Amino acid sequence: MQPVADPRDWDEASHAVSDAYFPHALHPLTHSTASNVSVDSMAIGPVRIAHIGWGAPVTVDTDHPGGYAVNIPLSGHLDSVIGRQELVATPDSATIYPPDTPTSIRRWSESCRIIGVRFERDYLHREMTNILAGHNVPVPDHLDLSTPAGAGWLRLVRSLSDAPTGQQHPLVTQQLSGALTTAFVLAAVPDDDTDTRPRPRIVKRVLDEMHDDPARPWTAGDMAAVAGVSVRRLQEGFREYLNASPRDCLVDIRLQRVHDDLLRGDGTFTVADIAMRWGFTHTGRFAAAYRQKYGEPPSETLRR
Repeated sequence: MQPVADPRDWDEASHAVSDAYFPHALHPLTHSTASNVSVDSMAIGPVRIAHIGWGAPVTVDTDHPGGYAVNIPLSGHLDSVIGRQELVATPDSATIYPPDTPTSIRRWSESCRIIGVRFERDYLHREMTNILAGHNVPVPDHLDLSTPAGAGWLRLVRSLSDAPTGQQHPLVTQQLSGALTTAFVLAAVPDDDTDTRPRPRIVKRVLDEMHDDPARPWTAGDMAAVAGVSVRRLQEGFREYLNASPRDCLVDIRLQRVHDDLLRGDGTFTVADIAMRWGFTHTGRFAAAYRQKYGEPPSETLRR
């Protein structure tokens, strides 16, 4: 996460939070100073994660221009009015705020600190179309974090927000934002069992595409779009016919390409160069997967 400089007054604090998350109008409810405000954030392409605490009771008015907000209190609760609807966010139930809709968080308590996740509107809509196989499903107004899917998504959010900041490779950014968005959609949108297309055919279609272009920064939504089914149906098909996930199969295809290139190596390219060429963006995980598959480190294959 990228820390924001300690604000000296409420206007400065409001500007800092606007830059980190969403523009808003801030209304302190006491005469306290802004000395206890805390805010930091990180951007992952079209997704942004922020930690925000005002350190004093406040009211926040916003319309979340251009993006969806998912607010998760780490303690306490947030009472919000979205249009004419009243919603309460708790550590077990996140509130999902729609874009470009008048919203008032009526009381943000002194002790309440949140993790907020912002999805750019057009990006989330596009990814939902892929993940849900074109089904027109509205974004819900809350996310149950007590379910396995909801809790898993929150763990992913926390792990990403705790990761070191710095310039990320575009492939890494695309894959991380895709993973975060896919997990969110699968946790927030109920399952739909209406898709009955033959699974062997959709599995083969995706495998063919991955063999043709394994270096592509594939997301689960991309694979589902190729298959023409939802991510859930695609995952079930791969488990049923290959006893593996689509991601596992993609990694195996990439490892084969790396292995072939290492055996043909002439000293021009390093192991890292070849791994990146075929879509591996994390050298540690790549080396472990390669050793497990081929019984030796990739550097040994290159030397041979």
